Amino acid sequence: MKALRILAWAVVMAGVVMSGPAQTALPSSRPLTLEEALNYALEHYPAVRASLEQVSAAHTGISLARTQYLPQLTALYQDGRATQNQVNGIFLPTPLNAAVEGPVGPSSGQSFWNSQTAALFSWEPLDFGLRSANVGQARSAEGKSLADLALTRLQVASAVGNYFLLAVANHQAVVAAQANVDRWQTVNKSIHVLVDNQLRPGVDASRTDAQLAMARVQFYQAQQAEQAVLATLAALMGMAGNEIRLDIGTLLDLPAVDSLPSLAPADHPLARDQMAAVRQVRAQEDVLNHTDYPRFFLQAEGLGRGSEVPANGSILGNWNGLAPARGNWVAGLTISFPNIFDFKALGDQKQISKANERSQRALYDKTLQDLTGRIQTAISQLKGAQLVAQQTPIELAAARQSEMQSRIRYGSGLATLVEVADAESLLAQAEMDDAVARLNVWRSLFGLAYAQGDLQPFLQAVHSGGH
Repeated sequence: MKALRILAWAVVMAGVVMSGPAQTALPSSRPLTLEEALNYALEHYPAVRASLEQVSAAHTGISLARTQYLPQLTALYQDGRATQNQVNGIFLPTPLNAAVEGPVGPSSGQSFWNSQTAALFSWEPLDFGLRSANVGQARSAEGKSLADLALTRLQVASAVGNYFLLAVANHQAVVAAQANVDRWQTVNKSIHVLVDNQLRPGVDASRTDAQLAMARVQFYQAQQAEQAVLATLAALMGMAGNEIRLDIGTLLDLPAVDSLPSLAPADHPLARDQMAAVRQVRAQEDVLNHTDYPRFFLQAEGLGRGSEVPANGSILGNWNGLAPARGNWVAGLTISFPNIFDFKALGDQKQISKANERSQRALYDKTLQDLTGRIQTAISQLKGAQLVAQQTPIELAAARQSEMQSRIRYGSGLATLVEVADAESLLAQAEMDDAVARLNVWRSLFGLAYAQGDLQPFLQAVHSGGH
């Protein structure tokens, strides 16, 4: 019970922290930060809304289970016209037996009016824990729904965050490709001037034309990849078909933190979801353990009967049976025993329930193993990304120096155009490597946050900026 309340509180607080103030609409004309994209997705993505409705339904199920503690009051009124033509005998009850009352008379097909009204009050003062077990089962269903909601929110946020960072990386690829086009345009113009003045062979002009065309193709391909990722990101946010722009913020700088707080795998929403499944099966087993006890009912009934046929068998006529003429009441204690011959079936059901609980428990252990492995993998990826990010600035500085020297050497006639082309390609690759290396550190940090099941430390790192 306490664990369920803690889980419910955690889900609610996660919604407050992740979503912030409610936003019914987010203008697509304004660039979106990573946190805004996450909040919008958690508010609008259909899977999250569906999970919220499942939580609401499960919570109502608890209220429904509690109604079993209330007494029952059933009322009835009936008018009818039928024949009174019966024979002596005792019959076993079947669903088709007709209820016929009155003395046995001569064979006749004549019909008459009769009526009845009744009210039955029934209350179960003692149930040996059955109703409590049913309420517990409803609570376990709510706990599973809350765990599903927390897991769904994490999965949606993870997908949006990954595509946001991928879109930023693709944007940097577009920027690098555009810079490569600009440099080749400058080189192309200068070489055409030299060729026109017969200071360089014509093959150099053809080569620079080809290099410029190739740079433009790479630029168009980078733009296409960026637009495809943005379209996917919009769909994951619940605003498919809308054009979105991104606010990169501090994501082009290295994170100011080296790692995230260490969280136990058991705290991951996936592990909590699997443990909720264990509790749900255990609650079903608890219900079965309380179904083989007798049930006690305090009952009272008031009833009235009316018939056109009195005790002597004659028919009064004149619509005398349309209203009840005699009233009775009865009160007592009813003890209902379970079917004695169901003990074998009930025992089998209990064994099945125990096997299901052991199966879910094994899946929980497997989940912890998988999450531990994911966390270790994410830590290794983060360390590798940090090492790469330390080298790319050196690569970029050297590539810029090489590109500048190759162009000077070419202008002095000391280098060929092939050397210039190689230097330009090296610089374009270095620019891309440097931009992506910093983003890969952020992506690895985000992957570690997802592996640990909590994105808040990552968002705090984004807020604190980089260095």
